[in-house]
Amino acid sequence: MEEYPQILGVYSLQVEEVAGMGGTSVKHAQVTYWYVRALGPERYEVQPLNIHHVPSGIRKEVAELEFLKSYVPEPAYYRTHTVPALKTLARKIAEGEKFFKEGQLDDAEREFLKALMIDDLNVRANFGLGEVYAEQKEFGKLKKIVDTLMGISEAFQEEQRERFNTFGINLRKNGHFDESLRFYHRALEFNDRDENVFFNIARVHFDKGDRVGCVEHLRKALDINPGFHEAQKFLKFCEGSRLAKSPRA
Repeated sequence: MEEYPQILGVYSLQVEEVAGMGGTSVKHAQVTYWYVRALGPERYEVQPLNIHHVPSGIRKEVAELEFLKSYVPEPAYYRTHTVPALKTLARKIAEGEKFFKEGQLDDAEREFLKALMIDDLNVRANFGLGEVYAEQKEFGKLKKIVDTLMGISEAFQEEQRERFNTFGINLRKNGHFDESLRFYHRALEFNDRDENVFFNIARVHFDKGDRVGCVEHLRKALDINPGFHEAQKFLKFCEGSRLAKSPRA
């Protein structure tokens, strides 16, 4: 059985445009290049290449008939331009992540910035740079990264679930509570049935000293997954603490 998604490479799309009117009109062809993945036996996803030959920007699904009729494979372009650029991008991100784990924040920042020069919308590089700025307490720079990620739907897709949860946790641990909440609530716009996101929102409210908000979101997490043991324990602790602080009748 074939596994999806499958990378098919780079394809070109030629669109004829007409400039001028009547007898003075002139036709010319505009060629664009697209990174293509097969999502299933009859499903195709295309994403435009940027000036550095890497896929960047909005992905869209194309019907099989339209894809087969309009898109032309460009194996030489893919091999000569896109593959080397993607390898360079991946290497810079990997180096940035390695430096970050080693606590070398300045070196990590430099590598993530290099990666973003190739693809300013790269999800991994933006997450990595955001974690650096969270650790450095660079709130102004961090806010710009969060704003960028908030506009990239790919950052909140299921395949990025572990990464965006970790990012939100790092925001909370470094005291960036409002940015963490913004981020998690954006994630709920893509999936409002993720008990882990509600649990993490509860943790932020707890750290802010908002027990009511904490309990509210723990209950939402348990509505989705009644067997969520960490949420059960946390809720029991919060409700027990609240009772302990209440005045005796």
